[in-house]
Amino acid sequence: MAKVEFFYDYSSPWTYLAFTKIAGVCQKYNATLEWRPILVGGIFNTVNPSVYEFRERGVPAKAKYSAKDLQDWARFYGIKIGSPTVFPVNSIKALRGALAALDHPEKFLRYSYRVFESYWGEDKDISKDEVLRGIVEEVGLDPQEYFDKINRQDYKDRIRVNTDEVMARGGFGTPTIFVNGAMFFGNDRMALIEEELKREQQGK
Repeated sequence: MAKVEFFYDYSSPWTYLAFTKIAGVCQKYNATLEWRPILVGGIFNTVNPSVYEFRERGVPAKAKYSAKDLQDWARFYGIKIGSPTVFPVNSIKALRGALAALDHPEKFLRYSYRVFESYWGEDKDISKDEVLRGIVEEVGLDPQEYFDKINRQDYKDRIRVNTDEVMARGGFGTPTIFVNGAMFFGNDRMALIEEELKREQQGK
């Protein structure tokens, strides 16, 4: 059985796109899926500062096309991706919250979907406790348990460990996806991920 690891941060619209597909692809090919929340800002600061350089001195034509490309993908996937008022957003609490949600696996996908949708589709600031509380209550998690856990050191440490691990394995952004240890980066690699899982299933 193939093992898929999905390293992700809610602050990326391209990750939102990949998130909507990866579980279905894994189910299709009977692959196990591990959700690995990371802080992508830590990756940029450590191994990929070019992201900040592009934001400051970007190529206008490339930026214009990238915006169109994102909307083309969003339309293709049937989701709404806008231009959040707060960007980049501090997603660390929501990411620790993903670990808390994983303690209740049946509620994790809905939690993560609502975090992505709230930020990218509804322009809500997911760094705010009141926004997270609304999501938590909506998906049926216990708010007291949730906020207790995201303030615990072990939950903080697990985000750091995931972030350090993906960098050590060659990652430089989000989403970074491993299929049996082979790395794929970006939403537009989903077809290649599916092909890799197909080969694994067929024993090739």
